[in-house]
Amino acid sequence: MLGKNTSGERIDAIDILRGVALFGVLSVNLVSEFRVSIFQQFLPPDPGLGMLDAWVEGLVRAGFEMKAFAVFSFLFGLGLAVQFERLSRTGRPFYWLARRLGVLLMFGLVHLLLVWNGDILTEYALGGLLVLPLLAAPVWALAVAAAGMFALYLFIGVVPVGIPWPEPAWFQQHVALANQVYASGTHAEICRFSLSELPYLLPLHLYVIPRTLALFLLGALAWRSGVMQRPGEHLRLWTGVAVIGVAGGAALCILDVATGVGQSLLAAGYAATVILLAQRGLLRSFAPLGRMAFTNYIAQSLIFGGIFFGYGLGQFGKLGAAPVFLLGIVVYVAQMALSAWWLRHYRFGPLEWLWRTLMYGTAQAMRKR
Repeated sequence: MLGKNTSGERIDAIDILRGVALFGVLSVNLVSEFRVSIFQQFLPPDPGLGMLDAWVEGLVRAGFEMKAFAVFSFLFGLGLAVQFERLSRTGRPFYWLARRLGVLLMFGLVHLLLVWNGDILTEYALGGLLVLPLLAAPVWALAVAAAGMFALYLFIGVVPVGIPWPEPAWFQQHVALANQVYASGTHAEICRFSLSELPYLLPLHLYVIPRTLALFLLGALAWRSGVMQRPGEHLRLWTGVAVIGVAGGAALCILDVATGVGQSLLAAGYAATVILLAQRGLLRSFAPLGRMAFTNYIAQSLIFGGIFFGYGLGQFGKLGAAPVFLLGIVVYVAQMALSAWWLRHYRFGPLEWLWRTLMYGTAQAMRKR
């Protein structure tokens, strides 16, 4: 999604924040889902795990898990508000945004069914369609709706609501089977196995979707209120959010008290810290990556699928967290360089261009003049 102010100029802080958040998303996906089965986290720790691998797993879990996706969700909602405001000037904003989200849903389903079942695009497209009617609501209504969705998320976390979940013995058996299929299966076999996992992944999505919707609405609220349109005018607010978010969120997470609140606070603290640094002219090298986040996200799936799955190098379940984390840094830095080079010559990333073209039904100008 775009990050522009009312004059149509891009806001670097938004692109920078998206680029930084993408590193967190990459780290979680790579260490916890491409390297091993996503269900391995529900098994007891491996007693033979090396100290460095254990440290990296702990770093990713404590530092990025649920936080990077929270920032990404906030930015997605902000992008919806930006698009709605821009399209309102030309009329029919609901129609065009529904088309935009419909195209995203198409991309998400292809990614989900043919590449990797850890896809977030499908959930974002469906969630975007749910919050779409609220984008024209008053600011106070966005705030109330966001608070209501977050309260529902916390309620689900503490009160049993009957969401189905496998028995403990299932996880041990399934992880062993996943290690075999993902490491040595053909593309067709991996796709079939990946599809068979979807019913067991559904409870995770049902649990987190209220938080995702709350963050969409909070992002829209941040734009509509002007806080993200003119971030330099709200430095006291961002400083307060950074201090309270990082200190309070970290304390709650360490004490394992109100973890859902702690993770969300820590994500807010991260985001505010990045915005403050961006206002000082720092972190600009992350902006091109953020402008091409869609292309880079899909590219990461293709790269890591080729490394870990059986139709590629078949390294699934065979590598420790430390070397895989280092691999992620290498891929991320390469994407930073490629994104900067690409945007010197073109207006959009390749998939961003395709997304816009399919949305409007006509080829968009690609090369810079």
